[in-house]
Amino acid sequence: MIHPSAIVEEGAQLGADCEIHAHAIIRRHAILGDRVVVHPFAVIGGDPQYLKFERATESFVRVGSGTVLREYVTINRAIHAGQATTVGENCFLMSGAHLAHDCAVGNHVVLANNALLAGHVSVGDFAFIGGGAAAHQFTRIGESVMLGGLARITRDLAPYTIVAERDEVSGLNLIGLKRRGVSREAIRELKEAFRAVYSESGNIRELAKRALEGGQFATAEARKFLEFFTSGKRSFARPVRVGRDGSESEAGE
Repeated sequence: MIHPSAIVEEGAQLGADCEIHAHAIIRRHAILGDRVVVHPFAVIGGDPQYLKFERATESFVRVGSGTVLREYVTINRAIHAGQATTVGENCFLMSGAHLAHDCAVGNHVVLANNALLAGHVSVGDFAFIGGGAAAHQFTRIGESVMLGGLARITRDLAPYTIVAERDEVSGLNLIGLKRRGVSREAIRELKEAFRAVYSESGNIRELAKRALEGGQFATAEARKFLEFFTSGKRSFARPVRVGRDGSESEAGE
């Protein structure tokens, strides 16, 4: 279904059973999977907001099947030829959400109203990005992260964590894990892995590597959590501790 007032440019690719609502704009660089729904005034496949970008560059936006893009969502195409900004399957981007160039969003991800992802941000499967939250370019948001509304993210967020304010880790996203049917054994190991990297002093990458090599973590979830710290270019968000005098410090300091 394509509303008469929608604009679908020549060259855009739409899968089966897509719904393009009134005044939505699908640029020629957009590739939509089956059953994608685009609500009014969304712009999919627009040029990146990058000063050195050459408009003749053939780059793309790819949106997975079953994803819903609400009003005023904007998704910009990649800055390099042949590359794409990607959104996975069965995602839900609420009104005003913005994905800058070269973002890579996984499956079953929710971006609440006015969530903002800068260029090259990656988001793992089943993550939830709260309303008005903003992520700095090149940050990584791990699988099943619960990110609070109005949060400011400048560091990488480990999988399965709850994060709020400015890069503040609150703990594990236990409710989200249980809803996904993650086993008790995996949750138990995740708790131990969380303590291994956040409760000890030292370099967080080295702590994670030591825990991985120790052999005590067998579940895929715990190993994925620890492996997250062995890659990436940015620093990592950590829990904040409050001392008896009211002062704050990051865990591991």
